[in-house]
Amino acid sequence: MMGGMGHRDALVPGRPHVRGDVDAPVTVVMFGDFECPYCQDAAPLVDDLVASSHGKVRLVWRHFPLFEVHPHALAAALASEAAADQGRFWEMHDALLAHGADLSAAGLVAAAREAGVGEECVVGDTAQRFRGPVEEDYAEGLAHGVEGTPVLFLNGHRYRGRVTADGLRAAVESLKLSKPLEPR
Repeated sequence: MMGGMGHRDALVPGRPHVRGDVDAPVTVVMFGDFECPYCQDAAPLVDDLVASSHGKVRLVWRHFPLFEVHPHALAAALASEAAADQGRFWEMHDALLAHGADLSAAGLVAAAREAGVGEECVVGDTAQRFRGPVEEDYAEGLAHGVEGTPVLFLNGHRYRGRVTADGLRAAVESLKLSKPLEPR
């Protein structure tokens, strides 16, 4: 175990965005794109899994902006990192997914307001200084065969198939935890 970071997982970066108990025995790493409608559908299912797991599951978000098909995905990823710099990554994450249909500059500003983040840091040149973590996530995704989004790994094992609540629960239980998850 790494100090305070639960299950050791090669897919978890040095300073991860973690939702849930940092010491949870199950780590779901989600490579996602804020403009991706499939990510917008999957995110609440993963969040519910984490919330209902009684500390057994944590989510680690990794950026994989599909910039060739989603013109605002990279800007949204940068905006989330700018929000992380203000300690508000998850607030911005949720707002961006909620605004996924409009992540133009106006949409990013609206998401920033909703997340309680300074609007000036999420658009334009200021956000560009947060390219490092986004590029690192993207390169890591490519190295692990990620081509689209969402792609989930549970304790390093790639989740296959459509993301459903039952599928996620079954995948977690297949990891042979000492105590199964209770359905919510």
